Amino acid sequence: MSTFNFKTIGVFVGPQKPEALAVVTDLHVWCQNREIKLIEIGVETNQAHDESIELPEEIDLLVVLGGDGTMLGAARLMGNRQVPVLGVNFGWLGYLTEFTLGELFLALDKLSEGELSIDRRMLLDIILTREGKVVATHRALNDAVINHAAPVRMIELECYIDDMFVNRFRADGMIIATPTGSTAYSLSAGGPIVHPGMSAIMITPICPHMLSNRPVVVRGESVVELVFKRAIDGLMLTIDGQQGMNLMPHDRVTAKRSKVTFDLIRPTNRNYFEVLRTKLKWGGV
Repeated sequence: MSTFNFKTIGVFVGPQKPEALAVVTDLHVWCQNREIKLIEIGVETNQAHDESIELPEEIDLLVVLGGDGTMLGAARLMGNRQVPVLGVNFGWLGYLTEFTLGELFLALDKLSEGELSIDRRMLLDIILTREGKVVATHRALNDAVINHAAPVRMIELECYIDDMFVNRFRADGMIIATPTGSTAYSLSAGGPIVHPGMSAIMITPICPHMLSNRPVVVRGESVVELVFKRAIDGLMLTIDGQQGMNLMPHDRVTAKRSKVTFDLIRPTNRNYFEVLRTKLKWGGV
């Protein structure tokens, strides 16, 4: 850990979080007292999912006020930048927004003194190819999910890893997840919990037709490809539960590790397993 000198802070507010506006006011005061510039991002519109919002170039720290969904929206703003992010949860403790409101300003002080660490989370580049042409590229912090908008029919897809054929799946859908996303949709579909510090990709079928079709964990440097020989109406590719696009027959979805990471500031008084115990209610917590 080293001293972190930030000159410009961005604050990003989740949708439907009017109580966060008072915190933004307090944050302005804190910054003024330290001659730090504060830039509000999406605060006036209060729309964390607004595609028109961009991350200003001069920001060297982003404070996110909301929940894990807001943090996923913030991750989408980053592009190829690696700006450290401090997430403040306004409800229950989050997997990504681990600081409470009461810890915000103390955390900022500790960060400037080099007493907090940065957790570099793996991201996935998701590429949709149609008829040999790339038609969409997105970046996922949690996962890419293929399923029907109305889950009433099974889908059929072929899975390849590093150009090697793995299996032909029949299932309600498929999840390609990062270690961070292993505690999201993948977990509810029966996938494993993978420590976020690992370099790995999870491939989790959703309600597979064959019970022998189990989740697979591959090395993070692998290239995962899903090919749809048949794609009926309503088949969707969704990134982090926020961005969706329709799939067509013979479309190819490719997932590979991104060259950049999502840099999450971690509290020193709380570790990953404490968050797991709290969120999953292990041991009756």
